[in-house]
Amino acid sequence: MGIKIVARNKKASHDYHIDATYEAGMVLTGPEVKSLRAGKANLKDGYARIDGRGEAMLYNVHISLYTFATHNPNEPLRVRKLLLHRREIRKLIGKMKEKGLALIPLKIYFAENGKAKVELGLARGKRQYDKRAALKEQQSNREIQRAIRQSGNKSDKEY
Repeated sequence: MGIKIVARNKKASHDYHIDATYEAGMVLTGPEVKSLRAGKANLKDGYARIDGRGEAMLYNVHISLYTFATHNPNEPLRVRKLLLHRREIRKLIGKMKEKGLALIPLKIYFAENGKAKVELGLARGKRQYDKRAALKEQQSNREIQRAIRQSGNKSDKEY
């Protein structure tokens, strides 16, 4: 069966250097899970933080209202608790003290056991020139691949 990806943060790889990734569970309500199964989530402005009590929390992740929920509708942008092992939280606290590191959600998915998970990335912001260099490299790789494909097609026609 595999995993089912619900939402992906496409801007994360453009705006940040991802140093490490962590998998965390999320504390969700029933309508939120149904909304995720329908693919209604947005990670664009989301981030995670470890609060004073040593708990990881997820902020600004938009999970849309489930349309068929009869009562107790969820707030789309509510703060959600993340489920991480204590040693992972301690490691993250140490790394977050470094200047310039942020904890951002990279994707939300359903694992093979049906549980909703979020992949967090320990990220360092890119400078503007880094973004431009990455974009140039990506475009040159595309052009090389395109040229290889076109030269491969011409050699097939000659035979």
